[in-house]
Amino acid sequence: MDSFASSLLSFAYEVFGPGFCPGGAVWATSMAGALIALFPVAGAVIVALIRKFTGNRYDPTMMAVIGLVAGFFTLIMPWLLFIGVSSNFSAVRAGESADLSAGLMEELGNNRCDFIGKQSDYLGGGQNVYEALFYPSGGLAYGYYLGALIGLPALTLLFVMLLARTALRRGPKWPARFFWIPFVLMFFFSIGVSANTAVHLWLGFLPVIVLGIMPVALVGPPAWSTLQRSERPPERRPVEPPRQPPPYVPPPSQQRQLPPPAPPKEYPKTALAQAPEPQPAESPGLANTPGPMPVPPGSSGSAGSSRYRRVRRLGHGGFGTVWEAVDNQLGRTIALKIAHAPDRDTVERMQREARALAVVNHPNCVKVYDLVEEPDGLALVMEYLEGQPLGAAVDTGGPLDDVAAGRLWATMAGALSAAHEKGVLHRDVKPSNVILDPAGIAHLIDFGIARSKGDSQLTATGMMIGTPDFTAPETAAGAPASPASDAWQLAATVSYALSGQPPRGTRETPMAALMAAARAEPANKLPQRSVHSRLLIASLDPEPRRRPTLASVRKEVEGWLSRAGKSPDGPVTRVVPRAH
Repeated sequence: MDSFASSLLSFAYEVFGPGFCPGGAVWATSMAGALIALFPVAGAVIVALIRKFTGNRYDPTMMAVIGLVAGFFTLIMPWLLFIGVSSNFSAVRAGESADLSAGLMEELGNNRCDFIGKQSDYLGGGQNVYEALFYPSGGLAYGYYLGALIGLPALTLLFVMLLARTALRRGPKWPARFFWIPFVLMFFFSIGVSANTAVHLWLGFLPVIVLGIMPVALVGPPAWSTLQRSERPPERRPVEPPRQPPPYVPPPSQQRQLPPPAPPKEYPKTALAQAPEPQPAESPGLANTPGPMPVPPGSSGSAGSSRYRRVRRLGHGGFGTVWEAVDNQLGRTIALKIAHAPDRDTVERMQREARALAVVNHPNCVKVYDLVEEPDGLALVMEYLEGQPLGAAVDTGGPLDDVAAGRLWATMAGALSAAHEKGVLHRDVKPSNVILDPAGIAHLIDFGIARSKGDSQLTATGMMIGTPDFTAPETAAGAPASPASDAWQLAATVSYALSGQPPRGTRETPMAALMAAARAEPANKLPQRSVHSRLLIASLDPEPRRRPTLASVRKEVEGWLSRAGKSPDGPVTRVVPRAH
């Protein structure tokens, strides 16, 4: 290693060894310290590249790999090179042979400054680090060594920790100890280095560590999809039962011949035997298989039924009308969404979506009870939610703070995840489809059931249902909806709640907004001072595969709320119920 250190010193002198005070050899020593600092930076870059493919998978094998990389590049190589550089200077001072270049050997014999003296004596003689710190000679020299030999390594340690955290972004913090613990050991192991040599090595080491954070940051964190795969528990393969040996069958010569069995006796038929077998009763709920929707007892199966008594109209659009109604049989308030003159495709879609959504069970997701025939059209019977839309709450009360927006994001991400697990996509997440109940709890409504192409209902905030202001770029360009597009729309809704405007801003016409969405114009109206800004930028990425999943978003937001001492399931805001 001494020969490698001498080659490093000679190269450093050729790169930067000016012949002025304090001397070319002294400058070359600082340059050598800068070159040695490239090893920890290289180790961090390697770990960052490994995590691009493995994410947050910290099994024993991965921990061993990271530990070996960090130990070699942060402890072994810097420590051996520090010792090797000091040994070369000590050998030159003692008159022994050293494998240094002729120019550097000649420079070591020069005296460029009076307070430095002969460079070989300055770098190769005097006290080592341990002696300079624990056996001080007094005066200003001790303060100089204390600041240089303690202050510089301590400051370097802080940036080594930052270097490690940059390489381990979007993951737990504890693996960073694989970097900073070896660095601390390297400092203690190098206390035998000449004090003057160590000072100049640390002077070159520190700035390279600081600048080395940039290439590690350019590598970038692992993709959210990679993190999702790494955090997924491994699938357990079912254990096959041990094979049982076949039963023993004696040879024909040993088998006993049994008489043939007697024919069964015939009994006279009775009235009980002639009774028809009971048939299983059909479930009164929504059907789980394709076909016509079952009509449960008491539901509005005919045009003249009066099970649902309408109280007041809640909304009206091109597709149909939503009523607040009362179920006369169960005595509860429900929401009745009636499709006016639906065609065959609309009927089939309502049946398919209603069956799927009926099995979604989440406290922040609107419930679907039934699908029935009303006198004026096919009707969807849903849970009635008292409150007002999120858009109206933001318009009247102003944008939400970070805590309220975090609760909104976490609860709505949970509701969408529950729907996605059942194969249901919302397709139209926006502020008007988030209802805040009187307790301030958010609920997700209107899962795009039987959405008509011509539906142009306006909300209280002036936004059209299906407005392109909250449409993901890929769906605006004609691609089918996906969980990633629901995640984009939810992030746009949270951005609206924090800033009071859609992430791409507003356009004069819906067609202009649709063209902006299809072109994937950047979101330039995001909240600037929110703690959620970084996650919003990632969630509004034009490329669906680069967006964090809803599970990752929920985990990160709930983690921030927990660190802030807030409950993720608390109220978003206080809402005063509207008067009937």
